[in-house]
Amino acid sequence: MNLYRRFRDAALCIVLLALPFFVLRANLKDPAKTNAVDRAILEASAPVQYGATQLAQGVSGILQEYVYLVEVKRDNERLREENARLREANYKLMGEASENRRLRRILQLRDEVRGNLLSAQVIGKEVSPFFRVTRVVLDRGERDHVRAGMPVLTADGLVGQVRRTWGRYADVLLTADKTSAIDVVVQRSGARGMLKGTGSDDNYVCTLEQLSREDDVKPGDLIVTSGLGQRFPASILVGSIKEVVKHEYGLYQEATVTPAVAFSRLEEVLIMNAGSRASSVAEPVAKGGR
Repeated sequence: MNLYRRFRDAALCIVLLALPFFVLRANLKDPAKTNAVDRAILEASAPVQYGATQLAQGVSGILQEYVYLVEVKRDNERLREENARLREANYKLMGEASENRRLRRILQLRDEVRGNLLSAQVIGKEVSPFFRVTRVVLDRGERDHVRAGMPVLTADGLVGQVRRTWGRYADVLLTADKTSAIDVVVQRSGARGMLKGTGSDDNYVCTLEQLSREDDVKPGDLIVTSGLGQRFPASILVGSIKEVVKHEYGLYQEATVTPAVAFSRLEEVLIMNAGSRASSVAEPVAKGGR
C-alpha cells in the first residue's frame, strides 16, 4: 500500500512538472506543425490560460488603481496645503492693502485740515447687546496734551469729541451718543439745525432738529458742521439725511441722519487740538437757511 502511494505521488509529480512543459511547447510551436496532441493540449489549456490572464489583469488593475489613488490623495493634500497657504497670504495682502488705503486717507486728511492734528489708535470699543459700538478708547491722553472737547476725525468724517482723558488714554463721545449735540448745516441748501444722537442700542442714527418747515432738505443731503462756536471746524462731514419727517402742525421739521463714520470699523483717528477748531476742512458751505 505504501509502495502504491509512493508510485502515485511520484507519477503525479511527474505529470504536474511535465504538464507546463507540454503546454508551453504547444503554445510556442508553429501552428502549421502542431499535431493532435498539441491541439488537444491547447484546447484544454485555453480556458485556464484565459482565466489566469483575466485574473492577472484584474489584480494588475486593482494595484494600478490603488497606486493611482494614493498618488491622487498625496497630490490633493499637497494642493490643499498650497491653497491654504495662498489663501492666508491673500488675506494678509488684502489686510495690508486696506490698512495702506486707510493710512493714505488719514495722511490726505492731515494735509487738507489746516491745524495741528494728533494721530491716535483705537485700542478699545464698548458695544451694546446688539453689537453696536457705544464708546471707543484711544491711546492718547493727558500726557499727549489731549483735552476733553477736542474733535476726533477720520477721513470719512466726524467721529465725535474727546469725552474725558486719563493718563495715556481718552474716551470719545460719538456723534450717535444720546448726549451729543452738534450745530450743523445741510451742505446743499445751507439749512441749519442741531444734530443730536439717539444713543440707540440697535442702530447708528441721529436726529436733525430745529429745521424750519421752509428749509429745503431731502433724503441723501449731506450734513456738515457749521463751525459756529468754534467747537468743531466748519464743513466736516457728519452724515447724510435718511428720512425727513414734517409734522402736520408746528414751525419745525425733523430728519433722521445716518452718521458718515462706520464706528465698528474705526482703527486710526485724528485728534484736533484747541488751536485748530476754527480751521476748515473744505470750502465753506453755501450760505443760507436760518
